[in-house]
Amino acid sequence: MNIGKKFLATAIGSFPHADADSALDIIFKYLPEAPVWPQLPRLGVNEQMEIQYSEGMPRAIIDREKARMYFDTSGDYSEEFGEFYERYITAMDPDSGSRDCSTMAVSPAYSKGIYAFEAKLKALGKKYPFVKVQTTGPCSFALTVTDENKRAIYYNEEFRDMIAKALAMKCRWQIQKFKPYAGNVICFVDEPILSAFGSSTYISVKRDDVVTLIGELVEAVHAEGALAGVHCCGNTDWSIVIDSGVDIVNFDAFGFGETIAIYPDAVKKLFSRGGYLAWGVVPTSVAIREQSVESITALFDRLAAHLAQRTGIDEARIRERAVITPSCGTGTLDVADAVKVFETLSGVSADLRARA
Repeated sequence: MNIGKKFLATAIGSFPHADADSALDIIFKYLPEAPVWPQLPRLGVNEQMEIQYSEGMPRAIIDREKARMYFDTSGDYSEEFGEFYERYITAMDPDSGSRDCSTMAVSPAYSKGIYAFEAKLKALGKKYPFVKVQTTGPCSFALTVTDENKRAIYYNEEFRDMIAKALAMKCRWQIQKFKPYAGNVICFVDEPILSAFGSSTYISVKRDDVVTLIGELVEAVHAEGALAGVHCCGNTDWSIVIDSGVDIVNFDAFGFGETIAIYPDAVKKLFSRGGYLAWGVVPTSVAIREQSVESITALFDRLAAHLAQRTGIDEARIRERAVITPSCGTGTLDVADAVKVFETLSGVSADLRARA
């Protein structure tokens, strides 16, 4: 795999804007090689991280008064699950599947950003080197959403499996939608919950299960010929992410930049199969107000040298396999701070390329 663009700049997903067009103005100005569709959490419950991807999942209940969702596991749900799995097999069977994942589409009611992005791409009438899409990861989804008794739905194996398969279909649906506008599509699986992996809260979450769950979405992305990324905005065991077969590992390099070097064998494994590190080196907090292109490029230089020293990987190779992103989404920021994030990101990408 070769992205072909050194220090490609792209985003995570969420934006603080109250309308899609304003977010898209920022996206197309500062991410001209890998634009993304904006998630807009300020528009309401439907655009929250998990709820946005819940359409079509059997037994998903949205409590709008409490602005939360849960799964109703009571009673007999075999018929509803049977219908879901029939749709899944019809679409996803590797030999005879139709590849039609529209039963798991994200509708305009749940994403203004997807459809405004599609309309913008159609109006511009050209192909971009990359288009980047995103889906909430199965671990973050299932460990955050509960059943009717407020127990994480992750611990119900039947529902956990269904969620992973539904999210895999949503990945493929997005890739199919945006393929006409890009040389290639990048699909990130967003797994912020992995920063808590191994903690006492999730002590019963097994490593192999996490690898398998993420790997199911990675396989779905690869089935469409797209590139699979995993984003986690905190520190985690990066060998888990890499063992899932992902192409791009996105981490918070501003806050946890040196931690990736704790896993030298995993990083070598990623690079050996042509993978990339996506350095979330531009902060998505008020810290952005004190940063500049120069300070961020200097930080990247230090971190790349540190990774080379700790892993024995040639620094030139580390730089060749680098994508540049914000550390996380910008959905919780003020709009002005978000604009500075992307202005800085664009400048960092250009500066690093100029010195490559």
